[in-house]
Amino acid sequence: MARLPRLYAPDIPQLAQVNFAHPLALPSDPTPAAKLDNLALWLREIVHEQHATVHGWVLLNDRLTLLATPAATNSLARLIQAFGRRYASRLQHGRVFASRYRSALIQPGQWILPTLVWLDQLPVQLGYVDKAEAWPWSSASYHTGTAHDPHSLVTDHPDYWSDGNTPFERQAKFRQRLGQGLAPAEAIQIERALFGQWALGKPAFLAELHAQASRRLTPATRGRPKKAQAVEPQDKTATSS
Repeated sequence: MARLPRLYAPDIPQLAQVNFAHPLALPSDPTPAAKLDNLALWLREIVHEQHATVHGWVLLNDRLTLLATPAATNSLARLIQAFGRRYASRLQHGRVFASRYRSALIQPGQWILPTLVWLDQLPVQLGYVDKAEAWPWSSASYHTGTAHDPHSLVTDHPDYWSDGNTPFERQAKFRQRLGQGLAPAEAIQIERALFGQWALGKPAFLAELHAQASRRLTPATRGRPKKAQAVEPQDKTATSS
């Protein structure tokens, strides 16, 4: 099956994830803090060099996950490629990524904050830590205000900014969101959009976005198209009663 072309639409955030070909450590090993520190430093350098707009991020032993608003069609691809080149030249020679990165368009005003919660909670969901803020290699500590962000990667999305009148109010609300977590159905929708490489949003958003997107936004209907039902020719010899 031919792989899907990259999905892009102007000014629409993308959730992206790429898996490493060789994990930094096994689950039973100690946390590879020095390697993660280096990866976070290189990611920060690339984000600043490319003037990228990143709203959330997390580095784990086996992956990089980002929520970003690309400035152009290939901006996100350039960022991930630059990260891979730096990784390959300084840490892991040879193949860096297990496969192409996956991405999904995320509807502002509806799905940005749930997606940030999903992203910042990944270390908890995958058993790295008990609290999202305890994982230093993510945007959770920035969003919750529990620690200074030494990596300076995040540009607030307007949805996060409008979630409170002051930084303290926004951080408190995000801590509450992380504590409540997502409903299982929300997490499933985010993961399906990411792994299927589709758009996530309400029908009206998808309909409006359709004309701007680089390809179709949702999966095609399964099965063959229905055949049009044949119309029986009218019997010209019949007479009306």
